Amino acid sequence: MAYTLFIGNKNYSSWSLRPWLVLRQGGIPFQEQLVSLQDDPGKAARFGRLPAGRVPVLAHGEVLVWDSLAISEYLAERHPGLWPADPVARAWARCIVSEMHSGFMDLRREMSMDVRSRRPQRRRTDGVLRDIVRVERIWTDTRARFGARGDLLFGTFTIADAFYAPIAFRFRTYGVTPSGAPGEYLAALLALPGMVEWEGAAAGDERLADHDLDLLYPGD
Repeated sequence: MAYTLFIGNKNYSSWSLRPWLVLRQGGIPFQEQLVSLQDDPGKAARFGRLPAGRVPVLAHGEVLVWDSLAISEYLAERHPGLWPADPVARAWARCIVSEMHSGFMDLRREMSMDVRSRRPQRRRTDGVLRDIVRVERIWTDTRARFGARGDLLFGTFTIADAFYAPIAFRFRTYGVTPSGAPGEYLAALLALPGMVEWEGAAAGDERLADHDLDLLYPGD
């Protein structure tokens, strides 16, 4: 039974990127369908495709799964290897994914995802600086404990990498340049085939005005 993933504008929709990358890097066949929320934010919901009126949504037969973390967990139940096999590593992975899913509000608000732009920040608020320090600590600690067998957080690709993928684009857009282990991980994440593919597609997506962006992709 085929998967269809409903996504938003690739240049801006960080929540769409996460499950898309899980599918692509996980080698799971799927179709993607862009939903233009700009024309009519309620249109897709009225057609029953977006239960919450937002993207992303995964359709699998009669099953609709929304929210990036719920989609990732749904896929992990059906495709082994998306979480680390070791239970200690898996618990750690779920913790850092949950922290990303529910936190880093200052970074999200002041460094919204804009894949194709380059606008280094001269000044950052204390909240953003704290978020950046925390992200770098997560990357450093995770790589040190679990990443010896490869370049990613747990060596090979997992859901955790997908959840920090939008941070990689944000760091590049706003001129955040970690050194050491976080910098090496940032480079490895940006070099993933799925990330390169997403970036290439984002270059051709519609550019939105700030007002439309805040309305259609709040918190992205």
